[in-house]
Amino acid sequence: MRDEPRRERAHHKKSLRLMEARDLLSTRPHTAQELAKTLGVDKRTALRLLEDLQAIEVAKKGRSPQYQLLQSQELSPVEALVTHSALRMLYHHTPGYEPTYLSALKKLARRLPSPAQELALKSTEDLEHRTLQHQDEGLAMATLAEAWFKRQPIAFDYLKPGGPGRPGQNLLEVYFLEIARTNLGMYVIGYERNRRALRTYKLSRMRRVRLVGEPGAYTIPNDFDPRHYLSNAWGVVGSSGGVPVEVRLRFRPEAAYRILEGGYPNLHIASRLPGGGLEVCITVGTDNHNFPLELLSWVQSWGARVEVLGPEGLRRRWLEEARQVAAMCDRK
Repeated sequence: MRDEPRRERAHHKKSLRLMEARDLLSTRPHTAQELAKTLGVDKRTALRLLEDLQAIEVAKKGRSPQYQLLQSQELSPVEALVTHSALRMLYHHTPGYEPTYLSALKKLARRLPSPAQELALKSTEDLEHRTLQHQDEGLAMATLAEAWFKRQPIAFDYLKPGGPGRPGQNLLEVYFLEIARTNLGMYVIGYERNRRALRTYKLSRMRRVRLVGEPGAYTIPNDFDPRHYLSNAWGVVGSSGGVPVEVRLRFRPEAAYRILEGGYPNLHIASRLPGGGLEVCITVGTDNHNFPLELLSWVQSWGARVEVLGPEGLRRRWLEEARQVAAMCDRK
């Protein structure tokens, strides 16, 4: 019992240190050593205080990280749910372990109330064990972020899908970064100086991404609007490809209810068929060959529950690939 007052005094002393540390970190970033010196404690104690306060790393002073409290007002239940949903999407999208990306996810997770915060932080632990497709991807992401926010051009090599192994060189002014709804891949949209046109590139195919020129070397045109650029995109192929086309599809009754649930861009119901089927029209962007390549894989995912009515080029491609699949099964 005689130890009880001593424990109470120790607890009270720690509470005072936590309050003082909170006040210090609320004003400006501190390193652990700076915090320890101001509070009159050793560095190990300062690090424990930083952990207890859930302070986040915001910068570096030399080689020492600086910490500060995340200043934010409490989220409403709906705001917390929206943040949780965004975190789940980012969790599934993350290409692999990248320290900066992981740090950003943890900052967002700490804004959530319990129990969402604890579960979100547990999810981020899994990301430390993911392997990047290529080792430069994490660095490329950081370089792209710096280029976009500082308006500094980038140079990079690009591996064309299904093309020759030799990468092509590009010089790009970054206008926008987009997460594709179809594959959760990150894409870069910008002005390609050599081709003098807006282009879209997939991050995972970019190699040797590096900053060139000076910050502020370009401005994003006032008339560039990603909503307009991607208005005909099924994934990320929008106005930069060929001419948008209208695709006509007929869905069988067992698939119709999923279409009626909505969530598909630029799709409208043309007619409801006897028996519960649907005919729909989708205005969609095309590639440089005026083919709606991004839509094709989505159509194929419905199997025999959908029929392509037009345009004729898409119908032929859809039928040909269906016959190839059937032939493969017949050989077995």
